[in-house]
Amino acid sequence: MNTPENSSAPDSVKIWDPLVRIFHWSLVAAFTIAYFTGDEESQLHVYSGYVVIGLILFRIVWGLIGPRHARFRDFVYRPSAIIQYARDSFAGQPKRYLGHNPLGGAMILLLLGSLLTTGVTGYLMLGNDGRDERSAAASPAPVAASLTTGLIAPAYADDDGDEDDETGGEHDEHEGPLGEIHEFFANFTLFLVFLHVGGVLLSSLRHRENLVRAMITGRKPA
Repeated sequence: MNTPENSSAPDSVKIWDPLVRIFHWSLVAAFTIAYFTGDEESQLHVYSGYVVIGLILFRIVWGLIGPRHARFRDFVYRPSAIIQYARDSFAGQPKRYLGHNPLGGAMILLLLGSLLTTGVTGYLMLGNDGRDERSAAASPAPVAASLTTGLIAPAYADDDGDEDDETGGEHDEHEGPLGEIHEFFANFTLFLVFLHVGGVLLSSLRHRENLVRAMITGRKPA
């Protein structure tokens, strides 16, 4: 678990290891590209989405074997601790943590879970509906295409193989229960991103430290 600030510590301490920092900013870039190219059938969308999935898998592993502040056990708190920290935050008296605070740790888990759920439901939709083998064969990376096309904007096909619906128009990208779950978690991830950014800015102001810079340099005031 994290510990509150220690006044006897040096002026600054190294908190985030290089792999955590590379993961963080790579995920920001890859998810942004994947999300905003979701309506395009392009290699850029395919590869950026594939990178998102790969980064999440890496973070799960690193959360088990990485250095102290990268491990889940350092920022996974009991619900009572998260609630208490939220109350302290609303009261304007939150404790400062060198690593992730309880709310920040909960946000990480929510983001990882939401991204994985989006990817899995997209993959399942693609497996059930996107049965056009010719499209998969034409892809420069079939595995990446199957994972990341489903991540944001999976392809659909009718039973007869046509991508158009019965009215002759374009297919409905979100039809069916899996599509609804997929769409919800894709947008829920974006919602969590905005909450995360807001939390970072608020915490930076309250504790008078630049958390964005800390995720670049790896160092925080002690």
